[in-house]
Amino acid sequence: MLLRLRLLLFTLGTGTLLLLLLCLGSQNLAERHRLQVGSFQSASLPSGFLVGVSLVIGVISGGSAVSVLMPQPSQN
Repeated sequence: MLLRLRLLLFTLGTGTLLLLLLCLGSQNLAERHRLQVGSFQSASLPSGFLVGVSLVIGVISGGSAVSVLMPQPSQN
C-alpha cells in the first residue's frame, strides 16, 4: 500500500514539474496554432506546448494506472 502511494505521489509530482517547465519554456514561442475538433476551436497555442501537454498527460495517466494496477506484494 505504501509503495503504491509513493509511486502515485512521485508520478503526480513529476507530471506537475514537467507541466511547470513546459509552461515556462513556451512563453516566447511566436508560431501558434489552433486545434479544431468538430465545430469547436481551441485558443492559439504553440505547437510545442500542445505536444508537451499530451506528453505530460501520458506520464500522469500511465504512472497512475501502474500504481493502481500493481499487484499486492505477497506476505509470508
